[in-house]
Amino acid sequence: MSESALASPLLEVTDLVRHYDLPREKLFGPPPTVKALNGVSFKVEAGRSLGIVGESGSGKSTIARLVMALDAPTSGSVKLLGRDLHTLPRSELRAARRDFQMVFQDPYGSLDPRQTVARIVAEPLEALAEASRKEQRERAAESLAAVGLRTTDMDKYPHEFSGGQRQRIAIARALITRPKLIVADEPVSALDVSVQAQVLNLMQDLQQQFGVSYLLISHDLAVVNHLCDDVCVVWKGLIVEQGPPGELFRNAQHPYTRTLLDAVPRTPTGGTLLVA
Repeated sequence: MSESALASPLLEVTDLVRHYDLPREKLFGPPPTVKALNGVSFKVEAGRSLGIVGESGSGKSTIARLVMALDAPTSGSVKLLGRDLHTLPRSELRAARRDFQMVFQDPYGSLDPRQTVARIVAEPLEALAEASRKEQRERAAESLAAVGLRTTDMDKYPHEFSGGQRQRIAIARALITRPKLIVADEPVSALDVSVQAQVLNLMQDLQQQFGVSYLLISHDLAVVNHLCDDVCVVWKGLIVEQGPPGELFRNAQHPYTRTLLDAVPRTPTGGTLLVA
């Protein structure tokens, strides 16, 4: 690998814009436009994690879809390991997906109920067509062990697991290609509070073990504070504030960031969950 590649960030998002045209309301009028993103830029260094926080409709999930190349930007670029994902030929993009995977919000809806856990976890390898069925099963067993599940779970189906266990299965699926980046879109918001910390601690342990970076999409400042090295606050399709979570949450400058902080639940002693 060249020195320039080593020096460049793992993920570099530059001037990302995404506008959506809605159905026309008038026969001869222009279609109305939703401006989901209006010029977003940020970087994620290898081995570090970035949180994207904001309320529903702020544009944070649009960022996740564009970083995962599940949608095309109106303008701007998304570079992973120096490659612009939105200009790669389809075959090269498919091969590049081994370096970035996603964990979705809903552990109930993101796992195919008709497939065994082994098939679900091995799905990215099957899509890349780079391993035999036997190798896929062996690597699925390794990924499941990494997230604290047993090899005896491989032939079970999703309905046999709790929500927290299902999200562990989803994380195992994301890990199986040994990606450099995992995009996690609200990965614990659908889980019971008692299970959320377990999953977040697991993600932290996996980062230390495998050196993976996270792009964490969340509305929950406490979750971002727990897992991320840096935070971007997104409001109306723009990043209005950015910095390390401890510093940013103690000394928020933008009124929207302060509004988010005011919404964090208070403890009986008057403190918050955002203890650095």
